[in-house]
Amino acid sequence: MFQLRPDLALVQTVDFFTPIVDDPFDFGRIAAANALSDVYAMGGTPLTALNLVAFPLERLGGEILRSILEGGLAVTEAAGCAIVGGHSIDDAEPKYGLAVTGTVDPAAMLTNAAARAGDALVLTKPLGVGAITTAHKRGVADTTQLAEAVAVMVALNADASRRAVAAGAHAATDVTGFGLLGHLHGLGRESGLAAEVSAEDVPALRGVLELLGDGEGEGEGDGDGVSGGGRHNRRYADSFTTFTSDVSESRRRLLCDPTTSGGLLVSLPAARAGELEGAVIGRMLDGEPGAISVV
Repeated sequence: MFQLRPDLALVQTVDFFTPIVDDPFDFGRIAAANALSDVYAMGGTPLTALNLVAFPLERLGGEILRSILEGGLAVTEAAGCAIVGGHSIDDAEPKYGLAVTGTVDPAAMLTNAAARAGDALVLTKPLGVGAITTAHKRGVADTTQLAEAVAVMVALNADASRRAVAAGAHAATDVTGFGLLGHLHGLGRESGLAAEVSAEDVPALRGVLELLGDGEGEGEGDGDGVSGGGRHNRRYADSFTTFTSDVSESRRRLLCDPTTSGGLLVSLPAARAGELEGAVIGRMLDGEPGAISVV
């Protein structure tokens, strides 16, 4: 945050990655929505963005690149954010994203360090996009499932951000590559609190639990939607998470599923949780900072 005056500050963020879907227009939309999400997680409003492009132009041609950029433009225009330039390099592996500048009221800015004991935890998008894109690459997830995952990823967190600020949210983070448990761990650790999650209350995209599988352990117990990143997240989560015995393996994997352009995880007064469109999935508690119990 760079404060300009008592009621106005700049926030800046940058994010880019390799394609997670085959369609270049969808890739552009997802990457742009993902980059904008960091500003929304702070309760800010994106103003301008710079395109960040790495692309093998001679090998893949200009039309694919044009489609990626058009996808990004479609999402930034929907957000009321102007693309004012950018930078490109030649690279063997395509990459795309944005550097985003936004504004925020410092008094209302959300961080991941101010949750309070007794707060409700609200998740504004369902989980499972990582499992679906992984399974699709392996020829398992159907096209309808993929379309549902894309719709979740390109949806902006703008409304969720505005509602969170209006509802007096104490803290927030967006759920991305570390999975729900990884990002909740960071929120709890920085806030000096523990957290409890109700596994059955966490929303999942259609068919995701089946893609994740319910066998115990890694290897043969994994479903076709379990990625290497998901396994890494699970090993990390096991260092700060306890699961009750009745939480299924597929649910445990869901909570660790790497997410792209996920929803906001908002910590706010329990009495105002209904003011957000999303699922109440747990609460913040006094306890070891960053510890999570899943029941």
